[in-house]
Amino acid sequence: MPRFVLLEHDHPTLHWDFMLESGKTLKTWRLPEPFVAMNGHLEQELHQFAETEIKLTVFQLPDHRMQYLDYEGPVSGNRGCVKRIDQGMYILLSQSENSWEVRIEGEKSSGFLSLTRKKNSSSEEWILLFLPELRE
Repeated sequence: MPRFVLLEHDHPTLHWDFMLESGKTLKTWRLPEPFVAMNGHLEQELHQFAETEIKLTVFQLPDHRMQYLDYEGPVSGNRGCVKRIDQGMYILLSQSENSWEVRIEGEKSSGFLSLTRKKNSSSEEWILLFLPELRE
């Protein structure tokens, strides 16, 4: 099964990179905030999210190298550091030039995630919708 990763990236400002393995590259979107809980109260936060969808405006970036599936640390060219927030596998449900629908199964998150290119906007602007599943 193909893999995904969610990285915290501190350059040029704090943001998160969501990456989906696709062939020999990673399809990548820049997120203004993560779609998974990140502190020590993960279970409590996931219970709060269980019946709530998470919707973000995100921006597609150029494809990234496969190394980012496993890498944490400084990024070349003085472009900050990356830290892994979540990782796992995904099942591709549908894909087109303007949308991706996947089911993710990560270490911290699982559920349905869709990415849809916004109409009448820049080609890089997308909507991410995440419907988390509650883990018992």
